[in-house]
Amino acid sequence: MDYDPVKDKFGRMVKGKYWPTRIFFAMLHLFFLRAWYVRKAIHSVLKSKVGSVRMLDAGTGFGQFAYWVASKYPKVRIHAVDIKQTYLDRAKSFTLQAGFDTRITYSVDDLTKLQASGPYDLVLSVDVMEHIEEDEKVFHNFFRVLRAGGVVIINTPSDQGGSDVTKAGDSGFIGEHVRDGYSVEDISLKLTSAGFVIDQISFGYGVFGSIAWKISIKWPMLLLNTSFLFALFLPFYYLIILPSALILNALDISLKNDTGTGLTVVAHRP
Repeated sequence: MDYDPVKDKFGRMVKGKYWPTRIFFAMLHLFFLRAWYVRKAIHSVLKSKVGSVRMLDAGTGFGQFAYWVASKYPKVRIHAVDIKQTYLDRAKSFTLQAGFDTRITYSVDDLTKLQASGPYDLVLSVDVMEHIEEDEKVFHNFFRVLRAGGVVIINTPSDQGGSDVTKAGDSGFIGEHVRDGYSVEDISLKLTSAGFVIDQISFGYGVFGSIAWKISIKWPMLLLNTSFLFALFLPFYYLIILPSALILNALDISLKNDTGTGLTVVAHRP
């Protein structure tokens, strides 16, 4: 099953259009449970910050988290990087329309050879590390560009069925991901080896979140992979399943998961 190509099609559909892009971003934040965990982690870090804050959005993609932070936290200045120029062009165009062009800057950057110099108070990495083979280089670069006391937030699949791999021989999203996911021990060791102190590691997509993922993301993606014409029927489908999916997401983030297919890691540079 292809995931990023379908998401990119929706991104191209709203390119250059202010309100459709805002609606698209709102839908990403609503449907994707990882966004619930990421926003919670960002708030836990920024709520106590005073004065100006510098943030690196490492692998910004469509730029939805950079936009969300800019809209919620006026004192934060964001530098967003991605390896794909097309993503940055779309995000920059929207930022200009939204009036955040003085607070969000963009550049093409490879996280394994990170050129951004910092120092930053916060580094955010969402749905990125599962795409990068040389992850330890990236973690060392994150450490380098953070100031003392600075925080890194990483959201990535876990090894408990992350990347939608459910059994032997099931490729899931493996064509787009270089690893199925991280174990708690693996990502902890790599971050501490880079110099970080782990503050919190949370499992997401537990029992409730996994059900929500299947009905709100996986099944629609399977249909869209068959034919994009199914997009015409999605509004009617979501009218039926959306309340249940949101309740399941709320339960997942409210209850402590002993395991799950997603990880949210918060660590700091001492």
